[in-house]
Formats: sequence, structure tokens, C-alpha cells
Amino acid sequence: MFSSLRAELSLLIVVATILAFVIAWLLSITGINGWLSMPVTIVVTLAFTYFTSRGLTRPLGQMRDAAEAMAQGDYSVRIHLNKDSNDEIGQLAESFDTMADELEHADQMRRDMIANVSHELRTPVSALQAMVENMADGVVEPTPVNMENILSQTHRLSDLISFLLDMSRVEAGASSLEIERLNVAELIDETVGPLEYADAGHGHTIEQRVPDDLVVEGDEARLRQLLTNIIANALKHSRDDTAVLVEAHAGEHGDTVIINVVNFGSDIPKEVRNDIFRRFVKGTSGPGTESGGTGLGLSIARWAAKLHGGAVQVVDDPRGVDFEITLPVTPPDPQTLQEQAAGRDSEAAYDGQ
Repeated sequence: MFSSLRAELSLLIVVATILAFVIAWLLSITGINGWLSMPVTIVVTLAFTYFTSRGLTRPLGQMRDAAEAMAQGDYSVRIHLNKDSNDEIGQLAESFDTMADELEHADQMRRDMIANVSHELRTPVSALQAMVENMADGVVEPTPVNMENILSQTHRLSDLISFLLDMSRVEAGASSLEIERLNVAELIDETVGPLEYADAGHGHTIEQRVPDDLVVEGDEARLRQLLTNIIANALKHSRDDTAVLVEAHAGEHGDTVIINVVNFGSDIPKEVRNDIFRRFVKGTSGPGTESGGTGLGLSIARWAAKLHGGAVQVVDDPRGVDFEITLPVTPPDPQTLQEQAAGRDSEAAYDGQ
């Protein structure tokens, strides 16, 4: 009934006091001895208070049981309350369920990640083992083609290990940056080259519309990683023989650089646009050249953007799926970034209340 537990407890105390007074008065006018009426009044008032307060304390017991179940690894438990519970306990139960949802999601994604990594590791390792055994047994010769196949499998292993190392950096929440002045057109061109080579056979074209005089300050390795993951994702989910557009321009006030990566096709629903940047969330199968993967590429891309004080998001675009990267021309210092992150966390906590 109330939005404050304090108000509910105050009302309960007032009602219990009035009840005790009424009982004592009724017993006194009936001529019952005071030494007998006192314990009767106390027992009746305590019974009323006990049964009435059960509605206030029941959610706390549910949260205790749920916490014990979660400690045993069961993240499916939830707190079941009336929808009209608006006090602090109701808000706490709602926050508890939200936390349980996130933990259950993280646990499921962790399980999926272990399965995915195991599969991704087994494939190149099995191929390498078969190739090397055949060479050792003299079944095949160490020709340049066979050696190239071995090299490609080692590259695949190296890429997977790099993803895992990047994930550990994401978990740490920060990474040192070596800031330098970069030409955006050159950076994008150098990023697109290897992707076009790796995409051979799918017929994709990568169109660039970037001014030659656009510059940004940042860590070249991290920005290249950011662009690589976003553009590779666009290629992965594009039909064969289609184009991917990479365009860039200065922000409205000239203090930011905005890069858009567009693949022409069906849009991503608004309700899942933020989820695709979560760790271990893999893209669904579609008309592109590939699907799935480790589920880390977009998460790492957003992390790299945040390191520079920027952001990555999917924006509305009638042409197709548009990933928009916003980077400050001059990234703030690490302390400022930490303060901004703390401020966002505080605002999120306040909004949750």
C-alpha cells in the first residue's frame, strides 16, 4: 500500500497500540482482574503483529533461500511478489531478480563460451595433427601448399588466443593506451586491406568514403582492432557479392569523429541492439558468409571505443545495418574516464531505485 517500509512499520505499530488499548479497555469494563488482562492483551497484540508482519518479512526469507540456491549454482530462482509491492523490500526483490537474470545469462554464456572455444580449438589442432602425422609417415610431402595449410591453421589458433587475451583485458576493465595522431583515412585503408584479402571468394566489396584530412588521436592498435571487428562483423553477416560501406565525417562541433559501417540488408531489431555487444552473445545464423563465432568481437569493439572515451551503437539507417562509432578527436585522460564510468554507475543505481 505504501512506497516506504518505514510508513508500513509505523502504521503497524499504531494499529497494534490501538488494538492493545481497546482490548485492555474491554477487559477492564468486564471486570476482569488487571493482572489477568495484561498477559491476554500482550498475547493478542503479539499474535496480531506476528501474522500481520509476515507479509513484510516473507520476501526477505525468499531472498535468503534464493541466495543460498545461487551459492550452489542454481541461477533460475526468482522472488515472487505481488506486482503492487512498492516499498523498499519490493524494490530490493526486483533488483535481486534483475541481478539473478544477469548472473544466469553470464553463466549460460560462460558455458557456451567453453563449448565454443573447445570446438574452435579442436578443429585447427586436429587438422594440424593430421597434417604433421601424414608428413611424418611420408604419406604427403611438405610441399608449399601443405605448409601454407599448416600456416593457416596456426593463424587460426593465434586469432583465437588473441580473442581470449582481449577478453581478459575486457574483464580487467582497462588497458594502457599509446596515444598518437592518426589519419582516419589511412587507418581505415590499412584495416580494410587484410579484410578484403581474407574475404576472397565471397565477392564482397568495401567502399570507403573518408575525407583525407580527417584526424583523430588514439592508440593505433586498439583503434585498428575496433575497426577490424566492426567491419569483419559487417562482412560476416552480408550476402555474397554485396557491398559494405565505411564512411567517416567530423562531428557537429568538430570535437568528435563519427565512423559508420553499413552493410546493406535487413536491420537489427531495436530490442536486441544493445544485447549484441554483450560478451559471449553470438550472432544468429543468417544470409551472411558466416555466423556465430566466439561472441567477443563486438564486445571488444565497444570496450576499445570506451577506452578512448567513445561509443559504438547500432543506429537507424534505411540503407541497412549501420554500426556508428563515435570517437573524440582528443581522448580524455584515464582518470577522467574512470570518473565518467563511476558517474554512469551511480546514475544507473539511482535509476534502479
